Amino acid sequence: MSLLVVGLSHRSAPVSVLERATLGADAQIKLLQDTVAAEPAAEASVLATCNRIELYADVDKFHAGVAELSTLLAQHSGVGLDELTPHLYVHYEDRAVHHLFSVACGLDSMVVGEGQILGQIKDSLAKAQELHSAGRLLNDLFQKALRVGKRAHSETGIDRAGQSLVTFGLQQLSSGTPVEAWAKGKRALVIGAGSMSSLAAATLARAGVAEIVVANRTSDRAERLAQIITESPETDVSARAVPMDSVPFELTRADVVVSCTGATGLVLTADVVAGAVEGRVSQDVTAGRTTAWDDVREELPPTSVGAEDGCPLDLSAVQGSTGFSVMGEAAVAGMDAATLEQHAAWVAGAGVDRRESTRRTPEAEAELISELATMAVTVGRIPERRRPEPVAQIPRPAPVLSLLDLAMPRDVDAAVHRLAGVRLVDIESLAEASADAPMAADVDAVRRIVSDEVAAFGAALRAAHITPTVVALRAMAADVVANEIARLDGRLPGLDDKHRAEITQTVRRVVDKLLHAPTVRVKQLAAEPGGAGYADALRTLFDLDQETVASVSRAEEDSEKNSKNRGPA
Repeated sequence: MSLLVVGLSHRSAPVSVLERATLGADAQIKLLQDTVAAEPAAEASVLATCNRIELYADVDKFHAGVAELSTLLAQHSGVGLDELTPHLYVHYEDRAVHHLFSVACGLDSMVVGEGQILGQIKDSLAKAQELHSAGRLLNDLFQKALRVGKRAHSETGIDRAGQSLVTFGLQQLSSGTPVEAWAKGKRALVIGAGSMSSLAAATLARAGVAEIVVANRTSDRAERLAQIITESPETDVSARAVPMDSVPFELTRADVVVSCTGATGLVLTADVVAGAVEGRVSQDVTAGRTTAWDDVREELPPTSVGAEDGCPLDLSAVQGSTGFSVMGEAAVAGMDAATLEQHAAWVAGAGVDRRESTRRTPEAEAELISELATMAVTVGRIPERRRPEPVAQIPRPAPVLSLLDLAMPRDVDAAVHRLAGVRLVDIESLAEASADAPMAADVDAVRRIVSDEVAAFGAALRAAHITPTVVALRAMAADVVANEIARLDGRLPGLDDKHRAEITQTVRRVVDKLLHAPTVRVKQLAAEPGGAGYADALRTLFDLDQETVASVSRAEEDSEKNSKNRGPA
């Protein structure tokens, strides 16, 4: 049997594919059950995070295993196999071990060095143990991965290179300003009460926000998180819980929003966010405060749109209305369909008239070409036509609402990116930003740790693979000794117990000495790369029964399970 991993992550697939391939809790359970029920796999575990889905399995056939695991991922993720296949990666045996250890150390994370992945690996192992889909190989592998990850964080400065997605996302929102200075005094809304949302709430509290509001579908979890924040001795932040239907109102009060739920659809649509910004602007005006919208409106450059004779619209009047911007589709905000159609007809008609009025006859074209040629001879060049003046860039208003979407699939509508007065950072923009993030020098040290641990794990795994064969060989030798002593008793019935015991001990010592060097050496050879064949050679040379070896393996696994069930003494 051999370790195989098939998966996709932010490194191999675009966010749009990762969003659709997200596995919920029920889908993960069904995937594990179907994997261990499939013919090539004996064990299985799923590692599913916001930016990766990986299926680990112990398989007896590589090609059949890859085909089966890929098909199962496609079936349970809801993404067609043809679409999913180009984004899948496959790791086998030592490469699969190296990949998981790298993941555990944060080397494969979107934010290099982040430590939250260790908790996710632990949860993955616990789920597989609960469903009895993890056997000896995956139990040892995932437990070792956790130890390697902890070693990397304790022996190197990888923590300086990495941080959680929450911290990295807040840094993107603050646009270079220290997060503590940017967040101080702000009102925060956290949507969701899971591990990522809890981390976000704690991070915001430490950053010095004035208030944290927690919204969650389950009110008990929201209230519990709010209580933890309020009672924390490390911070002085007030927190309260609200139901999900209060989110639209809370958006009008919030300065920063972090959302990470398990919802399969959008939690915040563009209309909801736009309405919240408009509601917030109205509140600010009522309170007598100058808003970012007012500042932008004063800086807008003059425009000639709507000033031409015959235009049925006076856009200059519309421009003065509240919330109007000449940026993108917002330029026609508030106009009814009939008015827009009238304006479109006028533009089309005016365009035709202009083209007809400026069309030259062939004779006029020939005359113009002659004039240009004459000028080129006289002046030495053809005069350039005056290029149009560059269009003044419309200043975008400073954000009055900052949103951090850490959910996969996304909680916040991507159309929010286009809303003026709003700053949205989501998984996709984090992936782009992290590609340019500097790598710490400690990353090289972590890579060396991973390489050493992979070699040690592989050696131990290969040595363990031959152990049942060695045990079966020694058991066969013991049976031979017992049979020969019984035969001796038949030939020498008068042999006293003292001499019989001495003879028995002598024969056993001879057998042990003959087997000692070969068994020690074969364990050493088996631990080396490519040493898996030594177990087969040993079985062939000594004519060992395959079922006997298998029974030894089952006995060892049962003994380990019983030991784990009993727990520490």
